[in-house]
Amino acid sequence: MTIYDSIILGIIEGFTEFLPISSTGHLIVASEFLGINQTSVNKAYEVIIQFAAILAVILNYPSKFTFKHINLWTKITIAFLPIAIIGFIFSKQVKALFSIDVVAIMFIIGGIVFLIVEKFYDESKHTTSDVENVTFKQAIYIGFAQVFALIPGTSRAGSTIIGAMLGGLNRKASAEFSFLLAFPVMCATTGYDLLKHHNELFIDTNLINLLIGFIISFIVAFLTIKLFLKFLENFTFVAFGIYRIIFGVFLLLIF
Repeated sequence: MTIYDSIILGIIEGFTEFLPISSTGHLIVASEFLGINQTSVNKAYEVIIQFAAILAVILNYPSKFTFKHINLWTKITIAFLPIAIIGFIFSKQVKALFSIDVVAIMFIIGGIVFLIVEKFYDESKHTTSDVENVTFKQAIYIGFAQVFALIPGTSRAGSTIIGAMLGGLNRKASAEFSFLLAFPVMCATTGYDLLKHHNELFIDTNLINLLIGFIISFIVAFLTIKLFLKFLENFTFVAFGIYRIIFGVFLLLIF
């Protein structure tokens, strides 16, 4: 992996991590175009730049990371448990699903789901407009919806946002809960890969690429969160549904 590759992947990760269009799917596709082999080291690198994007959440929501919000974080932890348990048990099966075909199909399916949900979604009937007011029942519902994100191309953000919308949250609260829920998910994933690949990652040739990708991903993710919330003030998720379908079809045709 070159410095150029690191910059490109950092931009893609930062931009797609919090949008319902699958950051993992885009990274897999970008790696194919760049000719980057999916070695264990490169996969670990991709996870670590995802952690940089997660740190952008802290900078955007500093007040949420205090003991005043212990109730909120209890609910986030509950929502995190399903994907943690199922992902750990079926980790080998999940890794076996990583392919362009699977990503493309899940992009299309996810896009169709977004269009269907938006077709029947009435925000006036979804009264939970603040993440602080999410109930434990809603947290559990979102947590099980997030499990679908284990399938490459589904999108962690997409599955949690859909789960939140169906569970009674408005669009803005759905997105914000998804942002915060990303924190424990990616902390666990990044920690695991650091332990597994630390001898390979922290050598001179990899450290420079890692730092560049980390910084780029952090900056782009910080700006994307702000722009995404502004977008939701005036628009729905229909555009993302259409994009997912078009991108999925494009992948099937190209590959």
